[in-house]
Amino acid sequence: MEKQDITVDVVVELLHEQFPDWARLPVRPVEVDGNDNTSFRLGDDLLVRLPSHERYVAGVEKEHRWLPQLEAQLPLPIPQPVAKGEPSGTFPRIWSVYRWLEGEPAGSHPPDDRAAFARDVASFLGGLYAVDASEGPPAGEHNFWRGGPLSHYDRETRAAIADLGDEIDPDAATAVWDAALGQPFTGRPVWVHGDVAENNLLVRDGALSAVIDFGSSGVGDPSCDTVLAWTFLDGESRRAFREQLPVDDATWARGRGWAMWKALITLAWNSQADPEFTQQCRRVVAAVIAEHEGRRRDR
Repeated sequence: MEKQDITVDVVVELLHEQFPDWARLPVRPVEVDGNDNTSFRLGDDLLVRLPSHERYVAGVEKEHRWLPQLEAQLPLPIPQPVAKGEPSGTFPRIWSVYRWLEGEPAGSHPPDDRAAFARDVASFLGGLYAVDASEGPPAGEHNFWRGGPLSHYDRETRAAIADLGDEIDPDAATAVWDAALGQPFTGRPVWVHGDVAENNLLVRDGALSAVIDFGSSGVGDPSCDTVLAWTFLDGESRRAFREQLPVDDATWARGRGWAMWKALITLAWNSQADPEFTQQCRRVVAAVIAEHEGRRRDR
């Protein structure tokens, strides 16, 4: 079943099949939805979330396994699994019901004080990195290698640079990538969120109120969690994020590599990308290159 086929009617039928006590509650799409999953508000207090492809099913299992343990140790609310639905003739994959978290995605409701917001995000990540990660799942296919070595995407990144040709500055992009690869992770593996994007950060009364979507979480290198610095923050807010986040310069350099990788592959190969997102990717490439070159000149 493709994402466009996952509708309110599908959810209603699943509830009648598997959770009849909730079947009479109103079901409506959420205001801002993601690509990996399709989400619906169920009544006032619940959220139904269905993976849009088989490759995202591992994230459902992982969230049910680990979110209850993480939630008790973090400074802000995160999703709380309530029930797990089973595959059926109506929907072919496992799916979830969670507690509803109040707040609006920062991408559609940007906070007025973006620097304070950046510090709050960094503080949340600091709390996540402090949680015991010794038994958590190491980076791998289940989370698309978030927290794993950047070298996993080396061939893909260089191919994207070549395919883009003069649409970007290939030498400057390669320099950023080589610098990121040149500082491999040697620290203690920590829990990582894996997708710290503006629409996974909820805002209420102008402040960060919750962090959602842990489908890309795992244990490893926290550099993948810095990408927000170039995709959503800039200037003062980027500096505030950098100062508050408990990572070193090598981690920040690898973070520039993560940001460059995602922007490049979107520009090179995702012809279906929203034009606004494409422009954002171009801004990310420019910002990452400018920061890398500025740091090199300052040495």
